[in-house]
Amino acid sequence: MPSPLADDPVEPSEEGDEPLTDDEYADYLAELGEAWEVVDDHHLEASYEFDDFATALAFTNDVGELAEEEWHHPDLHLSWGEVGVEMWSHDIGGLHRSDFVMAARMDRIYETYGDD
Repeated sequence: MPSPLADDPVEPSEEGDEPLTDDEYADYLAELGEAWEVVDDHHLEASYEFDDFATALAFTNDVGELAEEEWHHPDLHLSWGEVGVEMWSHDIGGLHRSDFVMAARMDRIYETYGDD
């Protein structure tokens, strides 16, 4: 089941915002699917697995549409049967609550693909 974070708005950082500390992001990370981890207290990474390239591509396109709608763009790495994601808020040089909201929304999209 996706995190309730998936229902929250993606709010951009504001002037003066600082990246979240590990104490600040720990609860958000706990709400995400097992695919996600925080790397170097700087960015989120996940890897989603699929049965084939076409399904991985479809997921990539769905995430791309979400990113355009929210104007919050992850780095996506498409390969056969797998999509890797890296995400952080570039303007603050680290993690913001919006990154975790986007991650929860990606988890929700992934669930629509069933047991791939």
